[in-house]
Amino acid sequence: MTQETKGMWLGAIGVAMFSLTLPFTRIAVAELHPVFVALGRAVVAAACSAILLWWSGAVRPTKAQMKSLLITALGVVVGFPVFSSIAMHYVPASHGAIILGILPLATALFGALRFGERPSIGFWIAAVVGSALVVGFALQQGGGELHIADLALFIAVLAAAMGYAEGGRLSQTMGGQQVISWALVLSMPVVLPVTVWLGWKHGVTASPAAWAGFAYVSLFSMFIGFFFWYKGLALGGIARVGQVQLIQPFLTLLGAAVILGELLELRTFLFALAIIAVVAIGRKMPIRRLS
Repeated sequence: MTQETKGMWLGAIGVAMFSLTLPFTRIAVAELHPVFVALGRAVVAAACSAILLWWSGAVRPTKAQMKSLLITALGVVVGFPVFSSIAMHYVPASHGAIILGILPLATALFGALRFGERPSIGFWIAAVVGSALVVGFALQQGGGELHIADLALFIAVLAAAMGYAEGGRLSQTMGGQQVISWALVLSMPVVLPVTVWLGWKHGVTASPAAWAGFAYVSLFSMFIGFFFWYKGLALGGIARVGQVQLIQPFLTLLGAAVILGELLELRTFLFALAIIAVVAIGRKMPIRRLS
């Protein structure tokens, strides 16, 4: 098995975990404040990270690594959770699933601009076609208009792409566990006070189902999933492994149907199938990695 193939498989495991983020977030934000869910999950994951770093005797990051870790934290610890949680307060998880299909293009774009990966023209064509399908779906669902939840989801995509690209590159030297763990721990001075304040102001009374949703996004979406995801990006390349994210809409649709009972409409299913077809095409396109 080549390094690239290993990266694809590890990335796929991470994506499978991430694919249930929107359904479980929707369960949590139905009773808890969206920003409390977004930042509270980071607090839980940061506590787990601190224990892991202490237990493994992790070396403190260098100054250069610290900068990349802060960028990673801004994207995946704060940006994506906050804006995706806000969006899930207004739209079904199945809607968000299709919008997030644009994430591989954004991840590849950040990887290319920041780290010198050079996807081929064929790769970009495949990625743009997939992204056009996503925008078309949003317009079709919104009656020809993009709504505030769509804007929140697009911002979430950009934040996640930035964090994925930065963290994936850093994982080549630090390892995926260390990257997400340090990013979470470094975010604590910001996310902990805000979480406590939101909990005090809005209350934290919720059903077991809401807390179960919160637990999933805290442990799997914000912590364990990144072990596989960043390792996959480090082995297979940001642009290449990032394409695996294109199967996430389909997995999220299935999760929304099973967990939330959301109706899986034929047109939504067809959009997901079209995006998956783009994965197969983009997977075959050459990508040059610069050292």
